[in-house]
Amino acid sequence: MSWERTRTVAGRMAEVAQTGSTNADLARAIAQGEEWPHLGVLLTHDQQAGRGRLDRRWVAPPGAALALSVVVRVPDLPLAGRGWIPLVAGVAMQRAVAAQTPGIRVGLKWPNDVLVAHEGDELRKICGVLAEGTADPDAVIVGTGVNTRLQPIDLPVPTATSFPALGLECDEDALVADYLTALDDLLRGLARAGGDAVASGAHAAATAVCTTLGRDVAVSLPDGTTLRGRATELAPDGRLVVVADGDRVAVSAGDVVHVR
Repeated sequence: MSWERTRTVAGRMAEVAQTGSTNADLARAIAQGEEWPHLGVLLTHDQQAGRGRLDRRWVAPPGAALALSVVVRVPDLPLAGRGWIPLVAGVAMQRAVAAQTPGIRVGLKWPNDVLVAHEGDELRKICGVLAEGTADPDAVIVGTGVNTRLQPIDLPVPTATSFPALGLECDEDALVADYLTALDDLLRGLARAGGDAVASGAHAAATAVCTTLGRDVAVSLPDGTTLRGRATELAPDGRLVVVADGDRVAVSAGDVVHVR
């Protein structure tokens, strides 16, 4: 693939036949002083040691999924606003997927899993996002894995899906170009607003597509405990507000399960 559209948006682009983790590769390159500008992209169709939240493994058969990592440089974004980077990355990918799935519902499970479903069907995960810091304080790596080619028989769990499982063919070049464009727009707006997600519109954009809101949830927290309650809103800093036993708890990190 020539990645013609992607190359017009990316600050730098590289594709590898196989790797352990595109996030780890970029983090190592930046630590070694390699020049990776804003919207620099590393991608592969064969990632052997991908990771998700809570250090979970993310694995797909070779050639079945698109793994990509993007360098975002946000020197003008205050530290207080950088917690929004994973959320706006999720919004950006939601928009990119929605552009290729007309008539299909596309939303986000907080903070940034992209879920899709035909009308009336249960929402299933087609993409996950993981943002990580680097040795350069002004550079953040946003990694994502999208089930662009995964056949229905190879879906790892019943809660997963893919473009082929939806009866669709993904234009990967358009997907990545649209994702980078939306991500850049959202980040620039956030920086112009001094990191204020409400003023920039990022808060409203995330709220509009967040399928977690209004749902009963079980949140596995980093300390090993589970919070059960009703997800009611996103706090201005991006945390998920859960009402549990009458108390409002703002969750900054955790794995969310939508309770049926």
